[in-house]
Amino acid sequence: MRFVPQLGIDLGTANLLVYRRGKGIVLSEPTVVAESITTGKILAVGNDAREMLGRTPTNIRAVRPMKDGVIADYTITLKMLEHVIQKTCGTRLPFRFAPTTLICVPAAVTNVERRAVIKAAREAGAGIAMTVEEPFVAALGAGLPINAPGGNMVVDIGGGTTDIAILSLGGIVLSSSIRVAGNKMDEAIIRHVRGAYNLMIGDMTAEDIKIKLGTAYPATQEARMEVRGRDMIHGLPKTIEISSIEIREALNEPVRQIAEKLCQVLEETPPELASDVIERGITLTGGGALLRGLDRYLQDVTQVDVRVAENALTCVATGTGMAIEDLENIRNSGALTTL
Repeated sequence: MRFVPQLGIDLGTANLLVYRRGKGIVLSEPTVVAESITTGKILAVGNDAREMLGRTPTNIRAVRPMKDGVIADYTITLKMLEHVIQKTCGTRLPFRFAPTTLICVPAAVTNVERRAVIKAAREAGAGIAMTVEEPFVAALGAGLPINAPGGNMVVDIGGGTTDIAILSLGGIVLSSSIRVAGNKMDEAIIRHVRGAYNLMIGDMTAEDIKIKLGTAYPATQEARMEVRGRDMIHGLPKTIEISSIEIREALNEPVRQIAEKLCQVLEETPPELASDVIERGITLTGGGALLRGLDRYLQDVTQVDVRVAENALTCVATGTGMAIEDLENIRNSGALTTL
């Protein structure tokens, strides 16, 4: 007897992770696609395509088909999902054996955006396609006791969105989303380098600066690094040296916006759940949670203990896998949506 594959897909703005039931995470790559403009053929997906960003000739384009956690380029997203399903399940399967897919979406996603994700998954070769809100599976993946009575707060900082939610008794009590996350931090770094040094840098360089120098809280030892780009005045290549102090100042705006949204959700939290949050603390997940000092910064602002999940980068994919493994109970909880 042939079994139907079951896939949990974290279709993020920056990274794409796939969990296959019984095998764990089988794919983890950047959400980037390289396509031939003349033929429409997909040339590369993931790491190979990411290396092409900003380096392609006129007949090739390398793009991120997701923006702010939702589909920005439907055609490219469809081709990417086809590639992912074939890579994880083999060649395109007959409908009765087509994989069941569970795809994460931001907490504030609209029904139109949710339908687009499900439609793309079905056209890409999935059988049953469902969506689940990211903070729900992020809390699962972080190991929070969301089925027990009592409030658990999770802040999932991805590439395009930051999702904040209070969960209790197996469901989301209160949630909110802000389209400020890792990509906005990269943009803030690009603006700072351009304004302070008249130097144009790309997204990949900005992300590298964020990883190596980015902090949200004063560090005991500041660092410096060389940055290469194009001089905006003379148009020639140029090298500068920047410090973690100025990068922290550049990141202040997006970090402050995340903190303000977190405070807003805490203000709207029912008193009993707020008491639970004070006792249990706030858990950060997602790649953006790895920004050094962010937990201390948010702790100072909220006066609530903040911790970064142990597997912050893969929490959503792991939680989606846990939902796939226990699909019937998760479906009964009302957390899934099938349109």
